[in-house]
Amino acid sequence: MKITIIGAGNVGAMTASRIIDADLSDVVLVDIVPGLAKGKALDISDARPITGSRSNIVGSEDFKDIAGSDIVVMTAGLARKPGMSRDDLLQKNAKIIKDVASHIKKLCSSAIVIVVTNPLDVMSYIMMKETGFDPRKVIGMAGVLDSARFANVAPGKIEKDKIFMMGSHGDTMVAINRSDKLKDDAFKEASDRAKQRGAEIVSHLKTGSAYFSPSAAVFSMVKAIIKDENKTLCASAYLNGEYNEKDLYIGVPIVLAASGIKKIIEINLTKPEKTSLKKSAQSIHEAIKKL
Repeated sequence: MKITIIGAGNVGAMTASRIIDADLSDVVLVDIVPGLAKGKALDISDARPITGSRSNIVGSEDFKDIAGSDIVVMTAGLARKPGMSRDDLLQKNAKIIKDVASHIKKLCSSAIVIVVTNPLDVMSYIMMKETGFDPRKVIGMAGVLDSARFANVAPGKIEKDKIFMMGSHGDTMVAINRSDKLKDDAFKEASDRAKQRGAEIVSHLKTGSAYFSPSAAVFSMVKAIIKDENKTLCASAYLNGEYNEKDLYIGVPIVLAASGIKKIIEINLTKPEKTSLKKSAQSIHEAIKKL
């Protein structure tokens, strides 16, 4: 098994470290910044005698080294700065995605691609269109992170399988509650905090954005694919009629397995929930049109 992580910034490097520490797979860490990926790969590799991992990691500046990868994790792109929305990143990160997609298409045409670059739903759409891959093999990491944030700030013990963080990975995120154990007021407060968590972290860090929890979210998705876990989670997936939406990526519940997205789960939504999801979908459509 070979995993390539494109982008040796905080999210990419931490994801690589989690995979190597868990002895899950060999990793190629790629970044165009001279020496960055190589230096971080050496540092991660030096932890192997401590963790007992036998998996190998190499750092590279050459996209040729991604050849034959089974999974590609795309983290490269500009990070948000204080006061910057995800949509502000649209044009510049779209250019980065298109360039990387050409290498993935040429060198590892059978890979499953996990997109982390923001604005995530639009970047996932561009990645799928540019590679021409089966949409079930191009997945955006969002709902796993958003759900974790919700669970972390919600009061008491929650029924994780009854909370769905759907919609765009941004301001129009749609939190769905199917739990009897979480009161409406507590649910609203937790969902509002989860929506703003990324911006809250950015405001404290001043430079850069979250990476501990995003890397954990990516790791859980990679593990679900490698171990063929048939795991139910929320992720940005391509819709072609599901939820009455077509030709866009948006956060929905899925079943993730060795083949990628095995199933898109359609849950019954209330009228207000449908309205909110439609609004979220429209914001993604509008962003795609800008490109």
